[in-house]
Amino acid sequence: MKIRRKIIKIDEELCDGCGQCVPACAEGAIQIVEGKARLVSEKYCDGLGACLGECPKGAISIEEREAEAFDEEEVTAYLEKKEKEEALACGWPSTVAQLWKTKEYREEGKMPSLLSHWPVKLRLVPPNAPYFKNSELVIAADCCPFACGSFHQDFLQGRAVVTGCPKFDDLQFYQQKLTEILRHSGIRKIIVAVMEVPCCSGWMSVAQKAVSDSGKEIPIEEEVIGVKGEVSRN
Repeated sequence: MKIRRKIIKIDEELCDGCGQCVPACAEGAIQIVEGKARLVSEKYCDGLGACLGECPKGAISIEEREAEAFDEEEVTAYLEKKEKEEALACGWPSTVAQLWKTKEYREEGKMPSLLSHWPVKLRLVPPNAPYFKNSELVIAADCCPFACGSFHQDFLQGRAVVTGCPKFDDLQFYQQKLTEILRHSGIRKIIVAVMEVPCCSGWMSVAQKAVSDSGKEIPIEEEVIGVKGEVSRN
């Protein structure tokens, strides 16, 4: 049943898919789909506009029109279902989280891997994984290890790492997952590694919101990697 009410409107021509609006929507009504912010369902949007101030392009506004009524019960069920599906996407329960000591390759011409655990995709890592315990955490955009030739040496030595794409992945889920990790792990510091492109800007907002929601005081640094591999600190 549709009623006349206030609901968000997204201008797809202005939207650059940065994803900053996604974690601002507690109902999960906005997701990045094919590189653009989209309203998942009218009944998930409460029309209050918490996402308005998060869009650097001004692509989100409030309009009044015929729309499905906001349904809080459906939102709760939707968020619970989405969290379970994401957490079990590849069948990685906490019992198979793997932690090891890094070893240098002895073969001539081989560079050492400084990765000390598995998995690394944020959607797959168990929040209570042992490698998060009292560590520094690197949150890296998926493209960073490919652009930065010294990524292992610059970012991974003695640290835990999680990766994801702030343009194409579910930032609301990421923010909730990070919050859970930070509440229980004793993370000492966060390093957010992003590319210089606009679609990576959502990562910093996700990390800041997760720290705030966790109730912890955790310092955050941002490292920006250029498409040619140069690293600069913001």
